[in-house]
Amino acid sequence: QVQLVESGGGLVQAGGSLRLSCAASGRTSSTSTMGWFRQAPGKERGFVASMPWLGAGSYYATSVKGRFTISRDNAKNTLYLQMNSLKPEDTAVYYCAARTHGANNFDYWGQGTQVTVSS
Repeated sequence: QVQLVESGGGLVQAGGSLRLSCAASGRTSSTSTMGWFRQAPGKERGFVASMPWLGAGSYYATSVKGRFTISRDNAKNTLYLQMNSLKPEDTAVYYCAARTHGANNFDYWGQGTQVTVSS
């Protein structure tokens, strides 16, 4: 199993920045892809960004491309999401997720961290 713990959420004014962290533990060697998702009040959880746990490449939702950057530190088993130029519509609970080798979908999830952007 893989355990994921997010941190770094909070309240920020529009135009500000936050960096989320996701500490992974357990069988991280079984992880193929790591990602960030978010769920706003009254909405379904949606994709934000993802990247392979090893190797290059990253993918972003259109709504965050150019403002958010996903990165990782394999030595620390930590995934990051740098969020710049935040907008009120970015307000959501942000979840870290891991997809293990052979899985069709992300199969491990963190508990989420709240991000609130005030106007």
